Amino acid sequence: MNKMELSAQVAEKTGMTKKDGEKVVSALFDTIIETLDGGDRVQIVGFGTFEAKLRPARKARNPRTGEPIDIPENRAASFKAGKMLRNTLAAKG
Repeated sequence: MNKMELSAQVAEKTGMTKKDGEKVVSALFDTIIETLDGGDRVQIVGFGTFEAKLRPARKARNPRTGEPIDIPENRAASFKAGKMLRNTLAAKG
């Protein structure tokens, strides 16, 4: 499912227009991104938690040349599924 399909589903389930559904989905994504960028986490009970985690600097090797390279520290987004989501998916597996 892509963003447009998600927007259409939201619009259908809420009785909104597709355009309004797209606005809701875009606003949700923008809010999550802004919150993570601000250093906070987003916890949606039953669904999961979005969090920005600091990945420390490390050494790696260029697979083509074997030459060592330095990878600087960076922040990466992570998602941990909530209990309800995990149980729902486990029941279908």
